[in-house]
Amino acid sequence: MRSRKTPLADVRRALAVLARSPRGCTEATLLARGFDRKLITDLIEAKLATAYRAPILAGKTAISRLQITASGRQVIKPFGK
Repeated sequence: MRSRKTPLADVRRALAVLARSPRGCTEATLLARGFDRKLITDLIEAKLATAYRAPILAGKTAISRLQITASGRQVIKPFGK
């Protein structure tokens, strides 16, 4: 069985969401915007985004946040600029 590839339009849209957030987005935010876990995994594996655990100030719980990388910014950068 062939693995399903993530459409480039979805990749660019997810990267644009991350680029608009200086501190990155939580995985839950991306899922709520309609992105699936496969896309999130693909972004991280392609080094277009990084994931890290961020503690919540109200407790000991940590959440996953994603941030766009320089390579990810190149993907959404308009051509010729």
